[in-house]
Amino acid sequence: MSLEAKIMDQMKEAMKAKDTVALEALRAIKAAIILAKTEAGASEGLSEADEIKLLQRLVKMRKDSAEIYTNQGRADLAEPELAQIAVIEKFLPAQLSEAEIEAIISKIIAETGANGIAAMGKVMGLASAQIGGQAEGKVISGIVKKLLV
Repeated sequence: MSLEAKIMDQMKEAMKAKDTVALEALRAIKAAIILAKTEAGASEGLSEADEIKLLQRLVKMRKDSAEIYTNQGRADLAEPELAQIAVIEKFLPAQLSEAEIEAIISKIIAETGANGIAAMGKVMGLASAQIGGQAEGKVISGIVKKLLV
């Protein structure tokens, strides 16, 4: 079942349950999928990797917004953003722990013989490809920096 079909099913359930927060998050996902499909140069459908990137981007946008609202003392605006994150994350693959990410990156560094911060781009490319949607790029980057310095 494609992500779009799953979203439609969840939207129906959210409408029946009158869950406005979930419905708002699901509509945002659907809108992002439609935009991605209609962009210039876009193929007919989205690949699974593209869907994961799209969902991660939506989560990141909401996290950034929630952080800004929290810093400004606007918990009333941060709460819906955090609730929407929980809804969107249901469609993402299970996230790896930092220890698991560190083990994968250590293995990549050992295999490539990378050392020093100059090799960060090479290690990041391999790590991002291998870890995929199972961790945020910011977390991967932080661990790579820590291990290469």
